[in-house]
Order: sequence, then C-alpha cells, then structure tokens
Amino acid sequence: MTTDQAVTFRPSSARGLGVLAGLAGAGAAAAVLLAVRAGVLPPDRPAAALVAVLALVLTATALGALHGAVARVRGDSDGLHVRTLLRRRSTAWADVAYFYVRRYDHRHGTTLRLGVALRDGRTRLLPMPYGAALLDERFEARAEALRALHRRHGAPAVEHRPVVSHRTAGAGGWVLWLGLCVLLLGGSFAVAGTVSGTAVHERAWQSAAACPDDDEPAGAGGGPAADCLTTVSAVVERAVEEGRHRGRLHFADDRPTADAAVTEDAARAFRPGDAVLVTVWRGRPMVVAGEHHVWRAHVPGTSAQAVASGVLLLLAGYPGARLLQHLRGRRLRPEEVLPSVLPFVGALLGTAAWLLPLCYVHPTDPLGPPEAVAWAGMGTLATLGLLAAAWRATRVREPRDDVAGPHGEDAAAQHEVFLPARFLDETAYNPHGFGTHVVIGGGEPAVVPHPGPGRFAARRIPAERLTLAGVRRARGEDGDSVPRDWHIAELDDGGAPVRLAASPGNLARILGALGTAPGGTAHPAGAPGTAHAPGPPPPA
Repeated sequence: MTTDQAVTFRPSSARGLGVLAGLAGAGAAAAVLLAVRAGVLPPDRPAAALVAVLALVLTATALGALHGAVARVRGDSDGLHVRTLLRRRSTAWADVAYFYVRRYDHRHGTTLRLGVALRDGRTRLLPMPYGAALLDERFEARAEALRALHRRHGAPAVEHRPVVSHRTAGAGGWVLWLGLCVLLLGGSFAVAGTVSGTAVHERAWQSAAACPDDDEPAGAGGGPAADCLTTVSAVVERAVEEGRHRGRLHFADDRPTADAAVTEDAARAFRPGDAVLVTVWRGRPMVVAGEHHVWRAHVPGTSAQAVASGVLLLLAGYPGARLLQHLRGRRLRPEEVLPSVLPFVGALLGTAAWLLPLCYVHPTDPLGPPEAVAWAGMGTLATLGLLAAAWRATRVREPRDDVAGPHGEDAAAQHEVFLPARFLDETAYNPHGFGTHVVIGGGEPAVVPHPGPGRFAARRIPAERLTLAGVRRARGEDGDSVPRDWHIAELDDGGAPVRLAASPGNLARILGALGTAPGGTAHPAGAPGTAHAPGPPPPA
C-alpha cells in the first residue's frame, strides 16, 4: 500500500454479509407475520412465543450482518472517515493523537481491533481493520498504512504503536466492576437483613410443642394453636417427581393438607397407598414419616444466612480491588500494565479465615459477647495488616534511571547467580525465545533455559555490543507472559532493538553485570546519547 494515497478498508465478505442480512430480514418479517397470526390463538399454545423468539433472533442476525456489510474506514489527506450502520464520522489528522491496538484474548484465540486516540483524550475503536492473531500480516499492513498517512499529514504523539489489553490501564470496564461491586454489596446487606427474621422463625420451630388436641391440623386459622405441632395419620395418594431436586406428595382426602412440597428423593421413596404420619406446623407439613423413609422440611438457619452474607461481602471486595487499581493507575499511559490484584485477593482470603467462622458462631449478635468482640478486633487488625501489605505490593513502581550502577560486583563474583529474566525478542543468544533465566557471576553473562545450577545450554550474551536505551514499565505490546511487576530494559544490539524483562531488582543486577563485562558498552538510562522510549500521553 502506498502512503501518499487514500486507503479504504471494507469487509472482504461484504457481499455475503449483505445477502445474509437480506435473508435474515426476510425471515424475521415472515416470523413477525406468523407471530401476529399466532397471537389470536389461545395463550397456552407455545407457537406464538416460539415464533416471536425466532423473529428476534433473525432480526438481530440481520442487523449484525448489515452493520458488518456497510462498515467502511477511509483515510486520505483530509483525515480519517468512518462509516457505520448508524452514523458517519470524519476526523482531521490534526485531531488524531495516535493509533493503538485493542487486543481481546478469548478461548478461541486473540482478536485485534485498531483504535484511534484523539487529542482531547477520547478513544474510539474502528470497525476496520481487525485481525485474528498478533502476527496477522494483513492487519499489520492495514494498520501501518493508516499510521503512514497520519505521519504524512499529521503529527503523531508517539512513535510506537500502543497495545491495550485486559491487563493495561486503558482497558476500561470500570463501570462493569462498579456495578458488580454494588450488586454484591446490596445482596450482602439484603441477606443480612433477613437474619433476625430467620432467627425468630428458627427459635419458634425449635420450641414448638405438641398441640393439646390433635384432631385438626394446627395453624389453619392462625390462632394461638398455630405454633404448636399436630401429628395426624395420612395416606399417600400419589408422589410426583418435579425435577431439579423437587417433588410433591398428594394425600388422600386432602388430609391433613392437599399436598406437601418435598425433595425429589422423598418423592421417589414414597409410593401410592403408603400410610404415613404427617406433622403440621403453622399449616405446613414439616415431617412425613413412613415405614421406610422419613422426610423433614428444611428450616433455614441463621448461621448459614450470616455466612452467605459474609461471602457476598468478601466477593464484593474483588471488583472493589479492580476499581482501586483502576484509580491508582489513572495517571499511567493506556498501554502500561497495571499491577495485579492478587495481593488483595490474598487479603480477602485472610479476612474470610476469621470473618466467616465469626458469622457462623455469632450470626445474630457478632459484637455482643466479649469473646466475639475480641475475635472481631484481632481479625480486623489482621485484615488491616494484610491490606497494607497488599497496597504496598501493588504500588506502581517507577523505572530507575540508574539501574546499571552499583551492581557490577555481580559480574566478577566467583559463584553463579541465576536470575529469572527473559529476552522478549528472538536473537542468536535467545533463539525462539528459549531463555527463562540469565546467569551472572562465575563467567560472562549468559541466557539459560533453566534456573540452574550449571551452565547447560547456555548462550553467551554479547555485552560488548549492547547499549541501553532506557527502562520502562511493562506494556501491552510485551505480551501476557511478562509478569505485571516486571520492568523492561530497551537495548540496542548492533542496531537491532532488543527487550530484556525482569523484576526491578534483578534487572538492575543484570544490567550492572552487562555494563561491567569485559569490553561492555552498556550505559545507564539517561546517559548522554541515550533516551527513554517515548510513550503516549496519560489518559484524560
């Protein structure tokens, strides 16, 4: 593709999508007509509902196919022009800051979408082009064609092309996490609000005694006898298995009641004609005892409800942690990787270790007894300590400019040190990305595919031709195999860019060893003649 002419991107299967949209639309229209006709039928007929669902599916299919068929993206000297089913939009190159790639990882692979960041801080995903893998040559060519037009007619804010994924600061989705957090908190408070009522019901059942007169079932009229137990003889007329662990027993002559909701196992155990004893409380069968099987109604306990409320509260902490990390990373560039929330998950698990047993033992008054107060106080202190440790572990660490300074003694050490580190680019000393560690000390630095000991399969690192250009945080373009807390050293290997990833401490030791190796030319970041890799401006 040329860089000085207009480029236009449209789906390769636009004609097929148009045909699919027409067929689906015709099918939806026919289904609507059938639904209108079926609407005059009796409401218990399933035809109307079935045809209505079919019409909705066909309509959605038609709209999706039509949206894909009419999508267009055009770039020319005037700017970027986007056409979709609902609107057309044109943006001048002066208003475009840079292009970026939005990467979606799913079960079937990876999907790439090209996006544009504007000077005012807004971002938009383009309908075209899109790719199916990180090495999609067609996608790369189309993206580079638009970037070439931008460089020719505009002023890009960055030189590289950012990659935004689910791990980066620009991934978004905070509205979803906020909604999930509010939903879980609301569920926790709702369940907690029913604990007191459940406690009253549970105590009433446990203290219920037999009625003075067992001639009639108790609780039918809601009088004083409603809280006593009535046990009468009955005969099972039929047992029905309703599925989903539910069943129903029907009694002959509707005595003591017409039926009783039981479990599926109980409905399978009882047979028509079985003589049983039915215990009724507040008008509801609570116990059905036969010769071979006894069924007892489940009475919800306050302990289980209190534990459920605590579980929902702890589950709300995960989306809360994601929101917190989003707020802490709002000053990062969109493609920079956010720290992991796993330390906060560990704090939540530590909280569960003391909170859930407290809810189970003291469901209605967790701060009433002195031992419960001490329990809650010590647990709260432990949770605060875990949260403080998680806050420190997930802080955003700035890359150091003096990483290659005081660690040169590692290169001259007699013993070998194996440090987890990875060269992210294929080189002669890292073919096919086989290296997982870098060994320093006891000889020249080398790449090895194991954590030691010994230099088996080691590949020497040519430190004499490496030059350090800068150190930065991990970005989306570095891939998901790089841990979130690692930093990236950008090196120049005889004119070829090479990236070295490691934790900040290990990276400092490796760069120090490379800088002091015999004949080495590695320089600290920020030294004369070097510069940090440029990056896009922080999100608005």
